[in-house]
Amino acid sequence: MDGEFVDWDNAQVHVLSHSLHYGLGVFEGIRCYETRKGPAIFKLKEHVKRLFGSAHIFLLEIPFSESEIEEAIIKTVKVNRVKECYIRPLVFIGYGAMGFTPRVVPSGFPLRYGHGGLSREEGITKGIRIKVSSFIRGHVNSNLTRERSAAIT
Repeated sequence: MDGEFVDWDNAQVHVLSHSLHYGLGVFEGIRCYETRKGPAIFKLKEHVKRLFGSAHIFLLEIPFSESEIEEAIIKTVKVNRVKECYIRPLVFIGYGAMGFTPRVVPSGFPLRYGHGGLSREEGITKGIRIKVSSFIRGHVNSNLTRERSAAIT
């Protein structure tokens, strides 16, 4: 979190976090698969590039470079000694002055990993349930469909 590894029980976000109050943040969802050569993070560079693109759309400044984020993600997988996982980088606006202008408060950058739901093996052996949505996604130019935001609208 903010460039440091933090134990699970100590990873906290302040109650006055701008993102908590105004719902502004961006995220990515990245899979890491077990392979014969060890964990393989799927399309890491592409995911990080999209994360930065999403942040740019909402005028959020990430206080690290793309390569620093990529390295942090790789280190997170190594430090936690996982063979496969789901990685969820999240860019949010931290605590500080309250108000609509997010540039007056520092940004946070936690990385989280976990499996969520069934493991891959359980999904293969037990099966999974899926549903196809009846919603049609709007055209890419009709609104901000390129970003992955946590914005409350």
